[in-house]
Amino acid sequence: MGNKIIFSGHQPNMMPWLGYFYKIFQSDVFVFVDDVQFIKKGSSYTNTIQINRRGDIIKLAVPIKRISGETQNINEITYAKNNWQKKILRTLELNYGRCDYYKEHKDFIFDLINTKFDNYSEYNIHFIKEISKKLEFETEFRISSQIDKGEIKDATDRIVKLAKAVNATHFISGRGGDNYQNHDLYKENGIELIYSDFIDFEYKQYKTEEFVKGISIIDAIFNIGFANLKTHFIEIKKGNKQ
Repeated sequence: MGNKIIFSGHQPNMMPWLGYFYKIFQSDVFVFVDDVQFIKKGSSYTNTIQINRRGDIIKLAVPIKRISGETQNINEITYAKNNWQKKILRTLELNYGRCDYYKEHKDFIFDLINTKFDNYSEYNIHFIKEISKKLEFETEFRISSQIDKGEIKDATDRIVKLAKAVNATHFISGRGGDNYQNHDLYKENGIELIYSDFIDFEYKQYKTEEFVKGISIIDAIFNIGFANLKTHFIEIKKGNKQ
C-alpha cells in the first residue's frame, strides 16, 4: 500500500476566505487551477475581495482588462493600471485600524498587497503562498497550466489528470462539487473522493455584533493574528478526526 497523498485545487482567488486556506492546510499538494476560463459577466472571486465593515460585507472589485469578443483563461488576465492597491489599503486601514493585531501584521499584509505583478493569476498565487508560509503550512504548491494534462473532457477528467500528475490518492472537494462530479471516474482511477470538513468558527470582530463569515482571511489576521488562526485550523482538524 503506497503513501496517502491528499490533493486539492482551486482557482487562484483574490485574498480568499478561511475555508480556502483550510483546504490548503488539509492537503499535501494544492494545485492552482489557473488555466480555466475567466468569468466575463460581473466580477468573480478572482478579482474581488470581501471584507467586514462593522457587520456589513464590503466587496472591492479590482478592474481588469477585458478583450472584447475573446474568451480568456485566468492566467491570461491582466489588471488595469489605476493604483487599485491604494483604494484597498485605505479601506483596510479605515475598517481594521483599531483591531487587536492590525499594527503587528499591517506591514506584512500591506507589502503583499503592494507587490507588483502584471498578471492577475500570478498576483493572487503569490499572496496565497505567502499567507500559507506565514501560517507554516507544509503543503506543496503546483500550477495547473504548468502540468501536462492532454485533452480535457470535463471537470472530473481535469481533476483526475491533475491528481495523477501529483501522484495523489485522495482528492478534497467542496460540497458543491457533487453537482458536476463523476464519482465512477474517481473509482476507476483509484482516487478516493473526500470532502472538506471546514467548520466556520467565530472570533472577535471589531465593532461587529453579529459575526460576519465568508470574508477574506485578512479579517481574521487583523482580528486574531496568525498564531491564533493556525490554532483554530489545528483544532478543527483534530475535532473532525475524533
